[in-house]
Amino acid sequence: MTKISATKLAMAAAALLCCGAGAHAADRSDEGQLARVVDETIRPLMKENGVPGMAVAVTARGKRYIFNYGLASKASAQKVTDETLFEIGSISKTFTATLASYAEARGDLVLSDPAGKYLPALAGTSFDDISLLDLGTYAAGGLPLQFPDSVTDQKSMIDYYRGWRPTYAAGTYRRYSNPSIGLFGYLAAKSMGEPFADLMEKRIFPAFRLTSTFIAVPQDRLDDYAYGYSKAGKPIRVTRGVLDSEAYGVKTTAADLIRVVEANMDGTSLDETMRRAIAATHTGYFKVGAMTQGLGWEMYSYPTKLDDLLAGNSSQMALEPHKVTRLVPPAAPRENVWINKTGSTNGFGAYAAFVPAERIGIVMLANRNYPIPARVKAAYRILSTLESDPGSADAR
Repeated sequence: MTKISATKLAMAAAALLCCGAGAHAADRSDEGQLARVVDETIRPLMKENGVPGMAVAVTARGKRYIFNYGLASKASAQKVTDETLFEIGSISKTFTATLASYAEARGDLVLSDPAGKYLPALAGTSFDDISLLDLGTYAAGGLPLQFPDSVTDQKSMIDYYRGWRPTYAAGTYRRYSNPSIGLFGYLAAKSMGEPFADLMEKRIFPAFRLTSTFIAVPQDRLDDYAYGYSKAGKPIRVTRGVLDSEAYGVKTTAADLIRVVEANMDGTSLDETMRRAIAATHTGYFKVGAMTQGLGWEMYSYPTKLDDLLAGNSSQMALEPHKVTRLVPPAAPRENVWINKTGSTNGFGAYAAFVPAERIGIVMLANRNYPIPARVKAAYRILSTLESDPGSADAR
């Protein structure tokens, strides 16, 4: 694709070029219309939330568009480019889910198996009654959002799990949890006999043809790694923690992440095992309000109400336990859904969403952890302009 200025297409070249907006597209007319909507949405969002830099990627029926805004580093005045690496926080969980689904598709594990089957140290604990699927859908019985400060290495991690006692019966409540899906990814890697990070960087990332996606950013790409910014405006990057790779450790570009979105809508370029693995992550296991929980991904019936997206991506959904309505049998993957995932670290905020029936999707990466409702509203506005029937979306 040829790189052209989104500003020229939006009829405001000088204003945008000084701020570093760019885009790729084959069709200049479509690009210009989309560029105007993205620009009118993203620039106010950045200003209102103090976001130094953003990369936005949109896919629409086989065409890919990338828009870059602002600064990757305020200290050096380095602009966001197609090569800028962002932390994506909990969107990493969708990669973890893909690995576990891939392991099941290969016959290395069974999601209904008890977690203790894959880690002997958990035998005789509460995890005898908690399945891998419970861990992967945050339904293990009340594991917390984060590990306590006392968990600093693998030994203290195992000790924590051995001593933990559930508040709820497995499969009855959803409580969003890094220790839950982190253990899910850890055990999936155990079942395949290799370290989690190695499996990501040697199996999963290459399967999607990702060239700028990492658990640990290599030395020769550190100059592309954006600085995140704290609430106080200080430069910050994520620090290492127990099961961080599994729960929130991926760094990537908008261009790479939109490839993942596209593969989730159309996996014909992937091998059969990976296609089955990706489809399995779209299986619905239970409902909480309008949201259906898949593996990593969260789903809503389409056409989708903005209020439902805001409720499903709210702080209450992330911080509080919610009784679930179990789907028996699980809901098979379908096209008429809005599928999404948010992600945050202390200095970064991300959002990814797509609608398979429309073949449209968006990735929004920012080097500030700004409010999730602002992300959802922005993505909803942009994707709504791409719908084949714009009237199907609820008024914003």
